[in-house]
Amino acid sequence: MVVIGTGLAGARVAQRLGAGTVLIGEESHAPYNRVLLAEVLAGRYGPDVIALPTPQGPVLRTRAVRVDRAERRVHCEDGSVVPYGTLVLATGSNPVLPPLRGLFAPGARELPGGVHAFRTMDDCLALSAAVAPGVRVVVIGGGLLGVSAARALAVRGAQVVLTQQAERLMERQLDPASSELVRRHLTDLGVEVHTECRVRGVGVTDGAVRRVELADGYLLDTDVTVLACGVRPRTGLARAAGLDVRRGVVVDDLLRTSDPHIRAVGDCAEHAGRVYGLATPAVEQADTLAAALGHTPAGGTAPRPYTGTRTLTRLTLAGPGPLDLAAFGDPEPRPDDDVVQLADATRGTYRKVVVRGGRLVGGVLLGELAAVGALARAWEADDPLPDDDSPLLHLLTSDGGR
Repeated sequence: MVVIGTGLAGARVAQRLGAGTVLIGEESHAPYNRVLLAEVLAGRYGPDVIALPTPQGPVLRTRAVRVDRAERRVHCEDGSVVPYGTLVLATGSNPVLPPLRGLFAPGARELPGGVHAFRTMDDCLALSAAVAPGVRVVVIGGGLLGVSAARALAVRGAQVVLTQQAERLMERQLDPASSELVRRHLTDLGVEVHTECRVRGVGVTDGAVRRVELADGYLLDTDVTVLACGVRPRTGLARAAGLDVRRGVVVDDLLRTSDPHIRAVGDCAEHAGRVYGLATPAVEQADTLAAALGHTPAGGTAPRPYTGTRTLTRLTLAGPGPLDLAAFGDPEPRPDDDVVQLADATRGTYRKVVVRGGRLVGGVLLGELAAVGALARAWEADDPLPDDDSPLLHLLTSDGGR
């Protein structure tokens, strides 16, 4: 058994499958929980704190460059060749590099000085080394990743400007009211937030980006520029091997690709037309795959298929002015939906759930989130809610279960 990729999905598969599994990963660091990188950037955790359990089998720290399906071998950058019976692709995703004028010189492939993606531990450590109190930082992208990075950098004392092309922060997860509270949280930390603001280009001086140019011609001075413009599945290895690839590597309910000897999980996988790019689906896919690969027909139990994940986005950042939010489903109600909404501007809390046809279909919670666990279970189960609204109201109005 060979797994390519040491992220959350790959490391979990390798751990579940045990000592006979070879794990191949190009990062020099031990496998770690990418979800907690913002806390490392904020200085609250060291890299060792977010390490994942050590796999039992060998870990090869090199880049897989080619999959030979005919010979069932993985060729690596360091010259090693690893044979496989079953290959698992957990190659993750790459950061999206926006087409900004001046970002790349003609023929250049490396980012100019002062520009950082925020995807890997190396990205995080390089960004940490570049930031000190008073350093001017422009974060491009106001989604989950951009908000996390901007907040962490502000906690470090940087002068942060956050630019977002959409009309509000985290527009994919939050409704307008909760997005405004997140914006207020950031501005209270000193972050300057610009929404409905498109970045057109960057200005380079002596090999480093020193200006960010907005579409309206306004210039932002910067020492450090962070690209938080989303991610895309890393499928080059699979595509070159001739596997079926659309947005991601296409898999069935047992995470099988178009080659019966190759599976795919996590950010690189596309199941039922959907690429998740989130931690919870990656873990569920890894567990499903490990169970399927460990199945023996003599056991009498068929492998449990992966049927998709009802995702809940959770962002919990500690430190001064802690930020705790959860969002799931569709928080924008239809005309016939029932909505329960509670807001406390003084405490900065906001709680909203949408019920459709007796089922929980979406919600946003910001602040003291005692209700998250129970609401998440109701959302994931997709079971009808009680006719009496009182349990739901109790969850939303309770404070820490006290």
